[in-house]
Amino acid sequence: MSKQGIKRHEALQPLSRHHMIGLHVALKLKRAGTKESRWTVEQIISDARDFWEPDGNNHFREEEEILIPAYASYGNMYDPNIIDMFVEHAVIRSQMYKLIETDMSLTNMHALGELLEKHIRKEERIIFPMIEKALPEQELIRLAPYLH
Repeated sequence: MSKQGIKRHEALQPLSRHHMIGLHVALKLKRAGTKESRWTVEQIISDARDFWEPDGNNHFREEEEILIPAYASYGNMYDPNIIDMFVEHAVIRSQMYKLIETDMSLTNMHALGELLEKHIRKEERIIFPMIEKALPEQELIRLAPYLH
């Protein structure tokens, strides 16, 4: 990826901007409790909560309820990357609630950070380009007002 980043269709840019915040949260989770961390575990949990409630959860819903159903009319819903996306959404959602609502071990925080980063990078590098290629311009424009 160049320093300028991935060129993203305007309709998907709000989701990509949110991904940037998610990557920062993922980094914090991966570093929780380590010498590399500049943040306390409490700060990391607070930042994760701010990322997740309600924006992260809504982000997943927009992908699951708006973006991917539109893709289903033009692309292969049985692509392993699409299936993985739904599975990863369920796991990340479950782990974010666990992080926010209960005590989570540092090992599990690190694993959540790894999964969140991997998931975001897959969406940016594989899934969003698939969607941009499959959906006609008019369909992307139609979806834009619904993606925040």
